[in-house]
Amino acid sequence: MEELSTTVSDLAMSVDNIWVLIATCLVMFMQAGFALVEVGFTRAKNAANILMKNLMDFAIGSLAFWFIGYSIMFGEDIAGFMGQITLFFGPDEVDGLPQITKLMFQTVFAATAATIVSGAMAERTRFGAYLIYSLVITLVIYPISGHWTWGGGWLSELGFIDFAGSTVVHSVGGWAALIGAALLGPRVGKYVNGQAKAIPGHNLVLGALGVFILWLGWFGFNPGSQLAAAGKDNAIAISHIFATTNLAAAAGAVASMIISWMRYKRPSLSITLNGALAGLVGITAGCAAVSLGSAAIIGAISGVALVFSLEFIENKLKIDDPVGAISVHGVCGALGTLLVGVFATEGGLLNGGGFAQLGVQAIGVFSTMGWVVATSFILFFAIKKTVGLRESKRVEEEGLDIYEHGESVYNSI
Repeated sequence: MEELSTTVSDLAMSVDNIWVLIATCLVMFMQAGFALVEVGFTRAKNAANILMKNLMDFAIGSLAFWFIGYSIMFGEDIAGFMGQITLFFGPDEVDGLPQITKLMFQTVFAATAATIVSGAMAERTRFGAYLIYSLVITLVIYPISGHWTWGGGWLSELGFIDFAGSTVVHSVGGWAALIGAALLGPRVGKYVNGQAKAIPGHNLVLGALGVFILWLGWFGFNPGSQLAAAGKDNAIAISHIFATTNLAAAAGAVASMIISWMRYKRPSLSITLNGALAGLVGITAGCAAVSLGSAAIIGAISGVALVFSLEFIENKLKIDDPVGAISVHGVCGALGTLLVGVFATEGGLLNGGGFAQLGVQAIGVFSTMGWVVATSFILFFAIKKTVGLRESKRVEEEGLDIYEHGESVYNSI
């Protein structure tokens, strides 16, 4: 009987391990989605530069997170702030999974947080400066705030709920994007006499393909965060998370389409594509904690908020964000995390839990925001004053591809 029990246990761990690694592959494929969205929403003369940044986010992030980031995030807790630094690995086993599996799964999450910033700073950032940012966010900024929630830090002790990373991953990238884009300044020609001027992307087909890839990848991002698949309870949980994720994305797309149609007299493709992403980001925190109906509502709220956030950031703050990354990831990530405190089936405001969970959610959202805003400002300001953050006007006008990389994506035969 003991031998049979061991065999069953080993089989269950194998099923869990395979599922998490499959989810890891789906999340890694999201890098392709981010790259295509950014390329499609920007101009052809900068396509190679954008592809290089997305490639390096994953390559540099993989090395940095393996070297030290993983242990800062998941190492033995130090005063609730960060993990004990251990070079190249961490504890031998996490949640019943081999350490290397957890390392791989969390690496693709870290790369996601890093690559969000690329879109907001597109078409005018020096490539070398961007690489410095990419290294630091994966090495220090993301792992420390991630430890607070997922590594046994002080937010997890409070009961903060962020199942798959609306705040831990997406808002971290979104707030870093806000600071980077603000210090960088708008693209040449974006504002004429104080009024925002549209700079259309060169290929919305690529942008749409990128969104479909991201939507698919999110089925690894959210359900994969269950970190297990064996057994009835895990099977039910994964199916539930699949459904909440999909419904939120669909509702976000529909809601943003309707609002854009009402405000601009036409249903905007680019806004609707971002609306689907807004719904996905918004549900990521509570995908395991809310009902299917609540998931659709959260997605719809995120889709509506996206449209007004895009307008506010562009017209009031005068911050140029070519792909809408700040609104999608920063604003909707924070909003979705707060809405867990409203809609959670256990402890949510609308389900008899009072304001306690909502208060905890607010603490988590704003403390993470404060950390990222402060550290990102220091990082980008230091880069700006030393190696330089922005390309020259001539390089920006003629395109970063030729000047930075000596090649372009589109070549005539």
